[in-house]
Amino acid sequence: MNTETSTGGGVETADVPQVDPAEATRLIHDGALLVDVREPDEFAAGHAPGAVNMPLEQLDPDALPRDRLIVTTCRTGHRGAKAAARLLAAGFGVRNLAGGMTAWANAGLPVVRADGSPGTIAGA
Repeated sequence: MNTETSTGGGVETADVPQVDPAEATRLIHDGALLVDVREPDEFAAGHAPGAVNMPLEQLDPDALPRDRLIVTTCRTGHRGAKAAARLLAAGFGVRNLAGGMTAWANAGLPVVRADGSPGTIAGA
């Protein structure tokens, strides 16, 4: 069990609700915002269509809409869980994509580059 505490509010990453790729897709379809907290070069190589890139070190809750559910993601889920814990402590409705973009790609979901061409996820 991960008991690492995020900054702000003492919310632990273990407290963050997790979703699988199928549930994340459903939530996004229903209006959730997918926030990818990987570094810009990782995001540029391949990301989920419609995702917003906000690297973990630059995560700014004030820049995110409070009226939408946020789904966080990274490569494997670890950074996404940290981001989700931070957002949960700030009062957001949030879920983390378990397994991150690796799980997304392995589920056969689309991964694209900024120009819409097929992208890649390291380790997927």
